[in-house]
Amino acid sequence: MKIGMVGIGLMGHGIAGNLVRKGHELLLLEHPGNQPLDALKAAGAKSTPSAKDLAARVDLVILVVTGSPQVEAVLTGAGGVLEGLRPGSTVIDCSTAIPSSTLRMAAAVQRAGSRFLDAPMTRTPKEAAEGRLNLLVGGDAALLEEFKPVLQCYAEHITHVGPVGAGHGMKLLHNYVSLGMVTLLAEAAACAGRSGVAPEAFVEVLAKGGGGGIALERLKPFLLAGDVGGLRFSIANACKDLGYYREMAADAHAHGDVAAAVLATLQGAHARAPEALVPELVALLAQD
Repeated sequence: MKIGMVGIGLMGHGIAGNLVRKGHELLLLEHPGNQPLDALKAAGAKSTPSAKDLAARVDLVILVVTGSPQVEAVLTGAGGVLEGLRPGSTVIDCSTAIPSSTLRMAAAVQRAGSRFLDAPMTRTPKEAAEGRLNLLVGGDAALLEEFKPVLQCYAEHITHVGPVGAGHGMKLLHNYVSLGMVTLLAEAAACAGRSGVAPEAFVEVLAKGGGGGIALERLKPFLLAGDVGGLRFSIANACKDLGYYREMAADAHAHGDVAAAVLATLQGAHARAPEALVPELVALLAQD
């Protein structure tokens, strides 16, 4: 299949590598936010500086960009994907986005005579490179089945969660819960440190009780050795995702007090250390 990709960042690079290795003809959008493309081009991928040109040359466009503003810009902006999209082609948006924006973008793609799935990811760049992502897919079930062989090139688990927009909604719910747990643990760890509790004791007791789980395991390398490798996700992106979740909750007239507190904590840390990764939240919250 001829596939065009927009967004060759930490996650997109792994996805692109798997698509090329599985034999797909891949066209990449040249963009300043990309990771280096040399290895992908050496494996057979080609590139273009124009989103319009990219869309006109492929059967499937996969988006892996930062968020809703970037999705809207690359689809509907001047020289964007919609200007070149061929009738009968498909757009799959693997970004993290606000569901209300997703519904608007899906409608725009459909008006252009094409089809749309939202398929955001969970897991990390490591799993992206290994072809072991989890995908949360919103859209027509038959369309998902048609493109499942492509998605399986870079995903281990693919879950159909509902109609268009449901994938992005589920991703925001997932990230709110996971980042909320990590933020709670970081605040508790900072308190433990200021109270003289050894990190080893903190980790061991929580792991054997109600605080055990994936969030603790991802923070554990930083708690015990100052290693951020367990969760290479920026506080800036965490703020973005929690902001999206709050917008989603507001649209649904749902409660959001806990989410507001988590977001305020992350925003305070981001203001102090704009480039910090989420595990470093522990140290930032421990400061005076």
